[in-house]
This record gives sequence, structure tokens and C-alpha cells, in this order.
Amino acid sequence: MIDGARRRQLVGITFYVALGLAILFLRLLPLNPGKVSWPGPDLLLCLTFAWILRRPEQVPALIVAAMFLVEGLLLLKPIGLWAAIVLMATEIARRNEHRWRDQPFLLEWLRIGLLVLGAVMLDRIVQAAFFVPQTLAPRPPLGQVLMNVIATVAAYPLVVLAARWLVGLRRAPPGNLAATGI
Repeated sequence: MIDGARRRQLVGITFYVALGLAILFLRLLPLNPGKVSWPGPDLLLCLTFAWILRRPEQVPALIVAAMFLVEGLLLLKPIGLWAAIVLMATEIARRNEHRWRDQPFLLEWLRIGLLVLGAVMLDRIVQAAFFVPQTLAPRPPLGQVLMNVIATVAAYPLVVLAARWLVGLRRAPPGNLAATGI
């Protein structure tokens, strides 16, 4: 038999992967073909940060890298670049999770906003530095990218609330460090 902690971890991984694939599926649907609108939030990125800051043991780095690699392949981004940048950002959040656990949500939201902005800007800088051709990875204008960052940061509290309500994703109690592996 499998012990309770390992079972909870596997259930958490399964929920994360299922929700992530559902988000990717919805992103691929042609909901408004031909109509240019405001860029929407990156819900997969929001979900990943929310899950890592609440239950870091349930989202291993390999799962995060694989999920964003699949996203990069499906959305025709440079292979592995966005996955590597997101992995770095999530590992920064994971490393500081135990320090951020007792802080108010507003500070968490600010930190996630800075991580998202840093990740998106690093992606743009690396693509520009290596002269990634526009035909392989069409980059939107900087204004659109910044609106996407704003939408992602604005959607983060809603994603946290939805994850808490739908999946029961809550922070580990401050005294319960055994659940996080610290």
C-alpha cells in the first residue's frame, strides 16, 4: 500500500497536470477566430505559482518543466526557453516559500507580479539577444506583452481562489513543515 503523504502528493500532481492540460486545451481552441482583442492572462503560470506557494511538494520541478515544454511546443514558442525561464522563476518561489508563508496575500501577489514581469522580460531579452526569427516564433509587440503581464498578475488572486474552492488547495500550516519537506 501507499502511505498517506505519498498518496496526497500523487493526487496533487495528477490534479495539477489535469488542470494544466485543460488550460492548454482551452488556449488552443479558436474561440474568436480573426478577432484581435486584449491579451488574456497566462492561467497556467498563475496556477503553477499558486500551487508551488501552497503545496510545493505536489509540483516537482520536472513536472513544471514538462508542462511548460508541452506548452511551448503546442504554442510554437522557441523550444525549451519559456520552460527554462518559468522553471527558474518557480524555483525562486519554491526556495522562498517557507519565508513567504506567514506574509499577507498582498505581498505574495506583489512578489508573483515581479516574478512574472521578470520572466517575461527575460524571455524577450533572450529572444532578442539570439535573434530568434519572427517566422519561427512570432513575438507580439512589447505593449501587448505588458498587457499580458498585467492580465496575468490581475488574474492571480482569482486563480488562487478558484484553486482553493475547486481543488481545496491551501497553504500548509506554519507549524507543519513536514508536508513541504523542509
